[in-house]
Amino acid sequence: MDKQTLRQRVWDDLEESGDARFPFPPHGRIPNFADADAAADRLAETAIWADADALKANPDAPQLPVRRAAMRAGKTVYMAVPRLRDERCFIELDPAAVDDIDDATTVSGSSEAGVQVGPDEMPAIDLIVSGSVAVSERGARIGKGEGYSDLEYALLRELDLVDDETPVVTTVHERQLRDHELVDEHDVPMDLVVTPERTVETATPYDRPDGIDWAALDEDRIEEMPVLEARRP
Repeated sequence: MDKQTLRQRVWDDLEESGDARFPFPPHGRIPNFADADAAADRLAETAIWADADALKANPDAPQLPVRRAAMRAGKTVYMAVPRLRDERCFIELDPAAVDDIDDATTVSGSSEAGVQVGPDEMPAIDLIVSGSVAVSERGARIGKGEGYSDLEYALLRELDLVDDETPVVTTVHERQLRDHELVDEHDVPMDLVVTPERTVETATPYDRPDGIDWAALDEDRIEEMPVLEARRP
């Protein structure tokens, strides 16, 4: 089985079971799921959450409760500009500078309430929150297939804003937990997988990328992302 086959199975399962939530259909995206709030609450009970002051989070719907919980706890949230299309390719959401947290943590609201910053203006990141289509209990994550989440991590790693000790977590529905070992060199494994029912410490055996694999990026893709174009070796 390849990654796309597994994605399709998860999307179909969430839709057919009734556990998918808006936006519909779940296919082709990081799928929203029933009780995503409960998964966010469970994540907020962990030590790695308590220790984090600055976190980088994905913009997708199932992690909206995580972003809101972070800001309500006084944490600064960084979200990537879609497709890293700007030189200042992250949006900084500082709870002290935001009037409406519920709105600011949405995709549309973040662009108005947040401040675009370049990686050189960011602090070290204490926690990374990723969206997943499927993930194993050993931390093998599968996204929707575009590779931006892994590339964002590689960029932060390249600039020493994250390291091997920076926790990487995901919140998912139990139906998204799948036993697989479909892992590529650029994939970022999860340290913690949190569902509405349980918290899985993966003790992942998979290595993290230690920076950008420039050889894996074609010329067009580099030119589409100014932050990469400016830093290419």
